[in-house]
Amino acid sequence: MPSITGELPTLIDLNTISALYASGEWTPDGLIAALMQRIDAADPAVFITRTPPAMLDAAIAALVARAPYPNSLPLWGVPFAVKDNIDVAGLPTTCACPDFDRRPDADATVVAKLVAAGAIVIGKTNLDQFATGLNGTRSPYGAPRSVFDAAHISGGSSSGSVVTVAGGLASFALGTDTAGSGRVPAALNNIVGIKPSLGLFSTTGLVPACRSLDCITVFALSVQDGAVVRRIAQGHDATDPYSRMIPPVALPPKGLRVGILKAADRDFCGHPDNGRLYEEAIVRLGEETVEIDYAPFREIAALLYHGPWVAERLVAWEDTGVPENALDPAVRSIVLEGRNYTAGDAFRGAYRLEELKQLCAAEWSKVDILLLPTAPRGYTVDAMLADPIRLNSNLGLYTNFFNLLGLAGVAVPAGFGSDGMPFGVTLAGAAGMDEALLPLADRLHRLAACGMSIQRDAVPPPLLDVAPPAADTIPIAVVGAHLSGMALNHELQALGATLVTAADTTPDYRLFLLSSTTPQKPGLIHAPGGDGKAIALEVWSLSAAAFGRFVAKIPAPLGIGQINLADGTSVSGFLSEGWAVEGAEEITRFGGWRSFMEASATVK
Repeated sequence: MPSITGELPTLIDLNTISALYASGEWTPDGLIAALMQRIDAADPAVFITRTPPAMLDAAIAALVARAPYPNSLPLWGVPFAVKDNIDVAGLPTTCACPDFDRRPDADATVVAKLVAAGAIVIGKTNLDQFATGLNGTRSPYGAPRSVFDAAHISGGSSSGSVVTVAGGLASFALGTDTAGSGRVPAALNNIVGIKPSLGLFSTTGLVPACRSLDCITVFALSVQDGAVVRRIAQGHDATDPYSRMIPPVALPPKGLRVGILKAADRDFCGHPDNGRLYEEAIVRLGEETVEIDYAPFREIAALLYHGPWVAERLVAWEDTGVPENALDPAVRSIVLEGRNYTAGDAFRGAYRLEELKQLCAAEWSKVDILLLPTAPRGYTVDAMLADPIRLNSNLGLYTNFFNLLGLAGVAVPAGFGSDGMPFGVTLAGAAGMDEALLPLADRLHRLAACGMSIQRDAVPPPLLDVAPPAADTIPIAVVGAHLSGMALNHELQALGATLVTAADTTPDYRLFLLSSTTPQKPGLIHAPGGDGKAIALEVWSLSAAAFGRFVAKIPAPLGIGQINLADGTSVSGFLSEGWAVEGAEEITRFGGWRSFMEASATVK
């Protein structure tokens, strides 16, 4: 690793990383080296396995060879951590159980997508063993602690992942969430937790806890960062039988109805301040509120921990081949409880769940989304170890039902109690509301004025104005002068287009500088089997009528064809006729038009 110059900022959100690279004073190898020094001085319980130097060097070299210019990929050189029940090729997957220790030869699908976008895995993080717990104390590798007070739990099961982000050891991290493990730790460490709709992320490469309910999640310092990562990681995966193609669902443009807890349902387990913080979050959101009957949701939550779904954890453990005596005592007591359930119990549980869904549907008919506490409160490590089952159940009081109902959720910070410990709230929406929840979540986080993680005066970066396409719109990919901020973007804006997402092509496209075009434009060519690379682009959406008007004005040699995206989908977009690039300057190496224009401006 190289020597380090300059000082790495305490927190390293995506904007900070991008600015460091853009300054020219930092490179991926220097930044990763600085992080490794920081990790050396951090709590050793956070990581189970750190990525070896030779593997990091190889990853950085591969990145620079593929995309040599800073920020030429959406996550170029961004360090991230992976919960150690998710596979990373070349690193062991232990699930916090040394007797398990599988050695995968391929990345989990979600990890592969993030690496393809330029991110670099720095290590595998600690967790409640086999993702069984919400507290972070059930691991032979130690108990990661709250970044605010080492006497307190970090929350689990994604305990190590949350501390890497909150402690400035990674820009973002992957966790998992079956009962709340992607949200509870976020609340207890003053950061954001993105729990996608069930099935939106592939679980191929994830060691299951409850296979039908498991969900990979994102920890980030801001809603904007979490949104960027989620958009890259999501997508249908035919190798995962639980993967789903989930169409986006919009919220009403006005008259939003927010479901909140009745006073009788607001249980903060004795914490003196969190009830007030919840009420303040409701006021900050500033929307019409409707009190709901939480009873059916609470009963669904109880089914997950005290119903036949416990037997699904038993199945997952049995499939590992790990002996009983290798399990953490609390994990063992939970998993082996699955032996008490019969096939008949499973059916009875399924029947009751459907009955409860109908009761929940009656409550959903009154509202568009829910605003709930993420966790009633946090606990000290000593208190959790003294009463591990009951206190762990308390942590999931407002999270356990989500995946049994297939909901999307975004957990955000919501202030601090008089004890100096953070509190958080979660927005819940129907499957497909992943994008629609973001502006509301960003508003809650920003107005709470409680910073990001340990930097309580930090201001979260703004959420970009990105919206899912409406059902009657047509997406179009742009690669050059129509990109946001570029010379012809006003043409899209004038037609009422909305930005859907930034994306990349598959790595088999070439980009050329077209001659005699005003303003300058690139020509994109599909070159399978050639010397292509992934090219950065943006996907916009237009009404059908506007799409027709836009396409009619496209001048030769450009036209519209199908462009293959890195997430496995395809979209209509700008392509060039082959004759137009003969003898033209090839600019593929820049990875996109924006990077080429920035490099050109620097040279001038």
